[in-house]
Amino acid sequence: MAKKESNKDHKRILKNNNTRNSDSKSKQKKNVDNSTRKEDSEIKHDYDLRSFLATLEKRGELITIHKKVKKKFELAAITSKFDKKEAVIFTNVDESKFKVVSNILGTRERFFYGIESSTPNSKIDLSNLGNIGSEYYPKEFSNEAPFYNNSTGNLYDLPIVSHFEKDAGPFITSSTVYVKDQENGNQNSSVHRMLLLNNSQMVIRMVEGRHLHKCFVYAKEHKEDLKINVVVGVHPALNIAAAYQASYGIDEIAIANYLLNGNLKLANNNYSNLMIPKHSEIVIEGKILHDEVSEEWMVEMLRTYDFKRKQPVFEINKIWYRDNPIYYDILPGYTEHRLLMGLPIEAKIFSYVKNTVPSTRMVHLSDGGSNWLTAVVQIKKRLEGEPKNAIITAFAAHPSLKTAIIVDEDINPLNPVEVDYAVSTRTQADKDFLIITNAKGSSLDPSSDQTNLLTTKLGIDATISFLKDKERFEIAKIPGADNIDIKKYV
Repeated sequence: MAKKESNKDHKRILKNNNTRNSDSKSKQKKNVDNSTRKEDSEIKHDYDLRSFLATLEKRGELITIHKKVKKKFELAAITSKFDKKEAVIFTNVDESKFKVVSNILGTRERFFYGIESSTPNSKIDLSNLGNIGSEYYPKEFSNEAPFYNNSTGNLYDLPIVSHFEKDAGPFITSSTVYVKDQENGNQNSSVHRMLLLNNSQMVIRMVEGRHLHKCFVYAKEHKEDLKINVVVGVHPALNIAAAYQASYGIDEIAIANYLLNGNLKLANNNYSNLMIPKHSEIVIEGKILHDEVSEEWMVEMLRTYDFKRKQPVFEINKIWYRDNPIYYDILPGYTEHRLLMGLPIEAKIFSYVKNTVPSTRMVHLSDGGSNWLTAVVQIKKRLEGEPKNAIITAFAAHPSLKTAIIVDEDINPLNPVEVDYAVSTRTQADKDFLIITNAKGSSLDPSSDQTNLLTTKLGIDATISFLKDKERFEIAKIPGADNIDIKKYV
């Protein structure tokens, strides 16, 4: 797919498209190890991590590092140098036979063709994910899967990475957890961090009130351990679906299948009786203990250390993995982490706000807000009160949101200078700033009441007032400036 066509598709795929500031691509193509290569027919058939890496190879966006690297700090340090650049695969990780890949969704463009690579001609709309129902649940099942080729009972066999100096220890950061809801029988999948304790146990972080935590609380109340599958290394569409905060009872596997245009295949796990992606690289089966906790903390999306918590202990039963396995690591607090968590929420805010203000054009969770705390909403203003309605709706769509800024069509939400310009020239603080105190906020924000999840939210109406002469706000233009080729003059 040509890059020009891809950019058009991004606008089609997500109506609040944010890809105008896409990062420059490396012109030098790097070879991927033969184990990650697939014939085109097989790529079209599998929809796995390896097929996506083959896509990155074709686009010249995958760097291969053959030099031996340490999984403690060195691997993370190297990955940090590729932030907003190419994906990177390490073929020689100290004390491990697994390859490690990171930064595969490290740009907004790669995030979208993570979907497009499997559905180039479909009309995927991320803002529609909340409406996906059981009709998209995968139809192909198997009792066999490539990951059943190999097994171990030792967590130390995995190249679990130590990322930051003051982290509690090595963390699995890309783990998607599959669980069955004991009350309604539905499956759920969600993304969780997991701290390595020893060769058979990890600490799993669960956000209180979300789906996995609800399942755990139900099991704990019945004094039962909760069987789960932890999957590492799948097609990005599965990671995106698991990161989406779907309504309770919606199976994220159906969302993933929607993103894959119906091509997802599942395999049964006999230990948990769960259906999991057939082409997973690594599957860890085990149980969350109902009566054991341990302390954990790590760097979060804001690139600050989260506070220490007592969280449940996960005990493995067995680890399964494919031949020539590839382990997927996400560097916390960097662009890949922020986009994976933030872009599905961006689409969710867009869907909510557009329902309230139909003239909504775009929603952008800013880099300065860690793609989580600050949203810029572009609307075509029709009535004087619409911006405040948009502000309130954005906060309802994403409770962790701390600041919502509403701008006009002539302001590019992706450009922080233009947004600052709108705030500076189109607002009066006593009229256009909306302050909401003691509201539910993000537990990640160190300035908030992190114990009670309380924060103060700020909404800014940075649109031109209809009570003022619009010509006073017109941004001056030079005729023909857009068509000038400066190379012809210097």
